[in-house]
Amino acid sequence: MRSVSGCLCQEQDDMARVSGRVLRERANMSFCIVVIFFAVFFVIVLTEIFLIDQSSRSRNRRGHSRLRSNYDEAVIIAQHGEDYLVYQNLAEDSKNYKSSYMAQNPLLPYRTSTANLTIPAKDGVWQSVAGTRYKFFVFSAYYDWRGTRMVRVMAATKTRGPDRVWCLFWYSKGNNTHGITVPGKIKAIRENWNLKYSACFILCPLQPDLSPPKSVSIVTRLSPTPANRLVVNHYYPSLKPTPTSPPGKIEVCVKPIHFYYNQSLRMLEFIELNNLLGMDHITFYNDTMSPQIDCILHHYIAEGKVTVLPWRLDMASQREIRTEGLFAALNDCLYRSMYKFSHVALLDLDEIVMPRHNDTIQQFMEWMGTRLNTKSTGSYSFQNAFFYLQWPDDESLTEDPFENSLISLTKTRRRAKLHPHKQRSKYICRPEYVIEAGNHFVWEFVPGHGTVNVPSDAAILNHYRVCEFGGDDCIKSASVVDRTAFRYRERLLHRVKERWTQLSHKCSLQHPIPKPKITRKVKTKTPS
Repeated sequence: MRSVSGCLCQEQDDMARVSGRVLRERANMSFCIVVIFFAVFFVIVLTEIFLIDQSSRSRNRRGHSRLRSNYDEAVIIAQHGEDYLVYQNLAEDSKNYKSSYMAQNPLLPYRTSTANLTIPAKDGVWQSVAGTRYKFFVFSAYYDWRGTRMVRVMAATKTRGPDRVWCLFWYSKGNNTHGITVPGKIKAIRENWNLKYSACFILCPLQPDLSPPKSVSIVTRLSPTPANRLVVNHYYPSLKPTPTSPPGKIEVCVKPIHFYYNQSLRMLEFIELNNLLGMDHITFYNDTMSPQIDCILHHYIAEGKVTVLPWRLDMASQREIRTEGLFAALNDCLYRSMYKFSHVALLDLDEIVMPRHNDTIQQFMEWMGTRLNTKSTGSYSFQNAFFYLQWPDDESLTEDPFENSLISLTKTRRRAKLHPHKQRSKYICRPEYVIEAGNHFVWEFVPGHGTVNVPSDAAILNHYRVCEFGGDDCIKSASVVDRTAFRYRERLLHRVKERWTQLSHKCSLQHPIPKPKITRKVKTKTPS
């Protein structure tokens, strides 16, 4: 008995020692956890204090620079730093936009400027902005009263982190001219390939009781004397005018002509075919073109059918900015056409909108209106159809050298599969319903408006070009013959020949030389 009780006591002592060791280990572990928690908390607190101190010093620096400014600006802008300068994918009339800029930045007191008035107001020509760190140019300005009232400036500058600028509004009363300044907001136009520079809008808000100015300068605080002055287009004395566009009038906007473009016959074909389709006017932007093209266009200018604006933008195309800054041109043309034309088509020289069942675009839109409710339609989108130039010429053509040279008649074979909408598509839009125009679709509409995707059996975009990726592999794709353009065959030939005869001597045009027809086997597809 005595030995049994001794064993039990020994066992109890062992259990007590084990239990005590476990409790001590748990206590040590709890202590370590508490220490780690307080250490992490201490680091977080130190970090927060450091960041607050840095932010405070940064605000103080901005405050000092603000005191050195030549222009008054709202405190909210200084607190936001340069982040307020560029925004993307944000609707201008959205609640976020108004609250983040217009409402939070109530354009505190205007300061009368004493800047030099000797520079004349110009429109449709690139002018520089002085005193900037990066290239900065402005082209045109428009009074825009849709939603928030503002003066909208077409410009080109650095895509991210551009220079801060102010809008200097010019007002005249009798012999007295005075200016007032407001902070400008830079909105980069979306299609920029993330290149260093981008086409952009400068938005210059107007207070509710302030009438639109007749001209505006874009300035930096480093340069109180402006190096530019822009005529404000669509100037109306009333605060919110209601002009109406003439019904059924269509403008064509073409991106900048470059590389000393010299395709005289193709230019005549483009203008005359669009005229047959019901287009009333075409606006071109001239980077570089041949003397022959310049002569042809001046003839149409005299007739009031064409406008040519100079376009020498000092930015390297495709290296610094996208394709001669074409998005500044497209949006300038859109706003320039607003209230002058009911619709605007944005096209390249190798593209034609081709309706299937109608002779003109006006008839097409009326026809569409009988099938859809198009009252709120902001744009009509047309699917792209490639008519590759490497495909054979149409077999029905005569030996007439003009007929054999007009691309819309010689190239009647197209790719059977069309691109979906928004991929290489083009569009015709109601300009007053559009905020920002893109190359292939509208980026931003006035709220309440949108796009109608036109069915391919109603109309398509005829796109005449070589294989887009080089070589000849593209012509291996399935194709169909599409002679819809033959509807205009006789009329187009007559017009082009007449123009050629009229201009050949004056513009030194060479007579078309008969060329051998392109013939090769192709992969065909029976239309479904």
